[in-house]
Amino acid sequence: MFGKLKGYEEKDHTVCIEFEKGKGFIEVITPTIINFFSPLVSERRISKAVEDLQREHAPFTVDYSDAQLTVRTEKLTVTISDEFLVDLYDANGKRLCADYRGSAQPFVRRGSGEGLEMAAEEGHKIEAERNRQKVRVLKKMERDLYFYGLGDKTGHLNKKGYHYKMWNTDDPSPHVESFEAMYKSIPFLIALKEKVAYGIFFDNTYESVFDLGKENSDYFSFGAVDGNLDYYFIYGPSVQDVVGGYTYLTGKTPLPQLWTLGYQQSRWSYTPEKRMRELANTFREKDIPCDVIHLDIDYMDGFRVFTWDKKKFPKPEQTLKELKQQGYKVVTIIDPGVKKDKGYPIYDEGLAHQYFATDKDGVPYVNKVWPGDSLYPDFSNEPVRKWWASNQKIMTDLGVAGIWNDMNEPASFNGPLPDDVAFHNDGIQTDHREIHNVYGHYMSKATYEGLKKATGKRPFVITRACYAGTQKYSTVWTGDNQSLWEHLRMSLPMLMNLGLSGIAFCGTDVGGFGFDCTPELLARWMQVGTFTPLFRNHSSIFTRDQEPWAFNEETEEISRNYIKLRYQLLPYLYDLLHKGESTGLPIIRPLLLHYQDDQNTYEINDEFMCGEHILVAPVIGQGETSRIVYLPKGNRWIDYWTKQVFDGGQSIIKEAPLDVCPIFIKEGSILPLYPVQNYVGEKEVNQLTLDIYPLDKGGDSRYVHYQDDGESFDYQSGVYNLYTFSMKREDNDTLYIAMEKTHSGYLKEYQSFKFVLNGSHPSKIIMNGKSLQFERLENQTVFEVDDQADLTVELRNW
Repeated sequence: MFGKLKGYEEKDHTVCIEFEKGKGFIEVITPTIINFFSPLVSERRISKAVEDLQREHAPFTVDYSDAQLTVRTEKLTVTISDEFLVDLYDANGKRLCADYRGSAQPFVRRGSGEGLEMAAEEGHKIEAERNRQKVRVLKKMERDLYFYGLGDKTGHLNKKGYHYKMWNTDDPSPHVESFEAMYKSIPFLIALKEKVAYGIFFDNTYESVFDLGKENSDYFSFGAVDGNLDYYFIYGPSVQDVVGGYTYLTGKTPLPQLWTLGYQQSRWSYTPEKRMRELANTFREKDIPCDVIHLDIDYMDGFRVFTWDKKKFPKPEQTLKELKQQGYKVVTIIDPGVKKDKGYPIYDEGLAHQYFATDKDGVPYVNKVWPGDSLYPDFSNEPVRKWWASNQKIMTDLGVAGIWNDMNEPASFNGPLPDDVAFHNDGIQTDHREIHNVYGHYMSKATYEGLKKATGKRPFVITRACYAGTQKYSTVWTGDNQSLWEHLRMSLPMLMNLGLSGIAFCGTDVGGFGFDCTPELLARWMQVGTFTPLFRNHSSIFTRDQEPWAFNEETEEISRNYIKLRYQLLPYLYDLLHKGESTGLPIIRPLLLHYQDDQNTYEINDEFMCGEHILVAPVIGQGETSRIVYLPKGNRWIDYWTKQVFDGGQSIIKEAPLDVCPIFIKEGSILPLYPVQNYVGEKEVNQLTLDIYPLDKGGDSRYVHYQDDGESFDYQSGVYNLYTFSMKREDNDTLYIAMEKTHSGYLKEYQSFKFVLNGSHPSKIIMNGKSLQFERLENQTVFEVDDQADLTVELRNW
């Protein structure tokens, strides 16, 4: 494609390479992030994912000899050969990733006779897809190579051997491992080889394909049906570094409002108003915490977005006000399809200002979705995004607390929009092929900016479709799953890979959207949801009721207990999101993220870390009441329920009756806890509980807790508090616990602290030279101290 390398020119942070048949560019973003670009069909387009990029000062050298160009940074060496072949090495000369030198040769797929047509289908499909790709990169496959990321694709955690398509797809049939396309397109891949990680972000919004050894096990590849060659290589060497580098490019998940981490109840649909009030009252009567009620499409007037059905909700503003007094926040669904209906203000305004996508002749494009004949706002056009953003005030003025964007792949009842539907693309006219994968991304951006302007608070937006970088604007869920055990099982690697793909705030429809849930399945799914960033129970119309009390007393009690555990853990989850705003790390994480040196963690699909301190090993099979749990090397682990201590690097059998989700805490952990509340804000939290898992031998640990008002952007101006808790074990007899307030900017400080020491029985506790009173329970020691800027507690005679 490129021919022989002829020469180069160095300009600022970019090396411009001249080939016989084209040009290539190498841009040094940081010492560990390199962009490779070639304008195959157009000059460089403004990235939809990479916004406001700040390049680091990253000196590099260039050497050209023996028909090979070598670019060196502090961390990487890049060699460029004829045909724009790229090899990358670390600073010590160890090869990290190399372009494949052979030609693409798919595996032979044999068949004859009556089976020929069926057997050929898979091979012909792959061959036709390969031939459609105008841009494609082949990389050499290594034997011990593992792949992660790519958003919430189905299948196992390790994606080696899979083949995926990046084309946002609304497919309501039960999702299975063979699904190639889902609702989201996040063309970001993490590779792990010999305990060293790197990432590849292919920033091309056209339909793209990642083949990770399904076509041929000698290479893996990525490519697209159109557009430019444009990808970033992100060096680790840790997976954490790679995620940090990717989110450095595409953005971090912003800190949400605290209530968004509470329990959320949804269904298609809680209408009319009487049904919604009945739901709200039942949660309070049954002592089950809940913060959010979602309204699906039936609350609207004829499915017209930004409207209310006045028969079902005669006075929505009054209704939402009264629900707010009960502690509820109402989130309403908004689809992109605008009903074609003269006299309907949203349609009239959009038509008058030419805000809708058009056919190739400039006529507004019409397709069918829930309202019937509908038009699609052209979110690729900034004036349209501003208009859509301004419409959010219609909802917030009535008391709506968040917006749920659905059907924004964009979906229609007649399948995908035609390729030639035209979009403005901020002044660079294009068609549906380029905009499809970023349509939901742009809709989320407009919604986020509209809510921020209308309320001044941190926006809560949920989206089904997204692209790389959507984490800056929205949380996501995995779409229309089913009430099947297989979907519970599959949700764990989906959520872990979403986290590795920059989406720190994500979840599933707890209990399953379609089909009918069972009591046992809901109980087990609730246990998983307790540790999932977005904790929302959602079910479809005509399925059986799926609320916590809808089955039997046992299921209700299990749901109540785990939802209450979730509310205790709110400060821990909030801390994770606050820290993630700097690091890019998610809440739900595969074990390998923290135990990269333990190769046993590389393909664990059914356990996950909640932050770095809590290991969750849920039961995800019907009728199972025990399971094998692998505990990673490098730490000791404490059973959350029994306080039994286990060495890492081993598998154990954990008994897990229906009311027990196996949970293990890393030794040395300090977990902040809140009192249980019916909803966030019901009680003034004046006391913070520290759930402490002491070090058994020498060493130390540290935990930083964050506190702010839970809703505004004031924290960005320093209006927050930071508390640093540390623990040090110097000998077998004495444990020191210290607290230091390292930032004081928020006036509502804690008045006291409650310390819960697990598995400990000290005979004396001393603070500032004075003995403290304490309570000794079966396997815990509990004591309290008043708020002090700094304190050190000494626990003697362990």
